[in-house]
Amino acid sequence: MPYTSCRSPQGLGLSKIGNSCHFDVLFVDINHRMPLSVTSIYTDLNIMFLACNITCPHHSTMWKIDNFNVSKGHGLVTTGGGVGNSGKETIGNWFNIVKYDGAYNYKIAYCLSMCPSCKHECKNVGMVMDQNGNQCLALSDVPFQFRFFKA
Repeated sequence: MPYTSCRSPQGLGLSKIGNSCHFDVLFVDINHRMPLSVTSIYTDLNIMFLACNITCPHHSTMWKIDNFNVSKGHGLVTTGGGVGNSGKETIGNWFNIVKYDGAYNYKIAYCLSMCPSCKHECKNVGMVMDQNGNQCLALSDVPFQFRFFKA
């Protein structure tokens, strides 16, 4: 849930792009938000939606950075990643949850620590506006700040 001065009516959900089974992670209203699952390997995490009603039943809801290229900066957070198996084939799938600006505030970072041959670097995951006016998660200089709330 995004951090605001009160409980936000928004959450995270999926948006299908065109006719393909390609989904971007974006902010949605309270009626469309979806629960998340986090799988941990040391400090590195796989994040996925627990979706049972998406229109592409064989498509993974595991988060990944689309069009992976950290040096370009604004890779969108999409779905279709693979679970575990650290290495170059899953390099876009690894995230961290990091304490940020206060005792109860956190941010999501995309990190390359699971790839031994890659330079260890973390980038903030923040919010960007897409061409349709949707608020999407993407690599950003400004982090997406949130708090955990008991479900």
